Amino acid sequence: MATVIAHGYREDMTTPSDISAADPALIGPIGPDRLHVMCWNIRRPFPHLAKRHPDRWEDRRWLLIRLLASEQPSVIGMQEVVPDQLHILRAALGPSWQWVGYGRNADHGGEHCPIFYDTDRLRLDSWKQVALSATPDIPGSRSWGNMIPRVAVTARFTDLGTGLPIVIINTHFDHLSRKSRYASARMLSELAVVETDAVVVMGDMNTTARSMPYRYLTREGGLRDSWVVARSRLTEAWGTYSGYRPPKHGGIRIDWILVNDAVEVESAGINAVRFAGAAASDHEPIQAVLHVKKE
Repeated sequence: MATVIAHGYREDMTTPSDISAADPALIGPIGPDRLHVMCWNIRRPFPHLAKRHPDRWEDRRWLLIRLLASEQPSVIGMQEVVPDQLHILRAALGPSWQWVGYGRNADHGGEHCPIFYDTDRLRLDSWKQVALSATPDIPGSRSWGNMIPRVAVTARFTDLGTGLPIVIINTHFDHLSRKSRYASARMLSELAVVETDAVVVMGDMNTTARSMPYRYLTREGGLRDSWVVARSRLTEAWGTYSGYRPPKHGGIRIDWILVNDAVEVESAGINAVRFAGAAASDHEPIQAVLHVKKE
């Protein structure tokens, strides 16, 4: 296998079906005193795509599985996950993995924003899903101009490596309504500021780091952008939405991992790996190595 590595952009010249944990990893497994987190919009399947189309799920799923086998994070916040994908991901990650979160529709069907976690590393203490709307406890509810339901999933864990609590919030903001994104940011800020423990907020925010939702979360919400505050950056500043094209330096960064003051960010990266020129999703996964401060 020949591998090209240039400023954080990897292109592994092998066939998509060659799934191997021996691929070069951006981060890979880490010790029990640190937590490897990933945020990734994996792109839901769409039928009737022509063969060789980069968005075909039948081809992409092997690339996604291969990347996860290489990186082996401890917890993953995913977006655009439909039920069929949930079970493929669960099987690919292994028997110690579970997820929380249900579909965004009123009947709990449709797209999920699941939090996948390794039970060998994290013990789930509680979790809750809310609609990003004026009626958050009503599944499938919509407000603020979004045409489809949007949700946030909050899970409270105990890190078995350190014994410390950590709260993970995963979400997917609306892609059309600017008003909805701003109101959703305010709602997430309220979920985060009431927590006294370590908090990680991640998701596909469908807006840039110069937007009002970003400013609200990083000011009133008291959160910090892991990419900005990391002690080291493992990659170039790729845009996180590529649309299956080669990664673009300085492109828009619409996927974020945010943390509160109880979390130190050791390193962060935007994983622009390509397998034989193919991307696993139209979004790049973003990753960070976190250290939770002791009380």
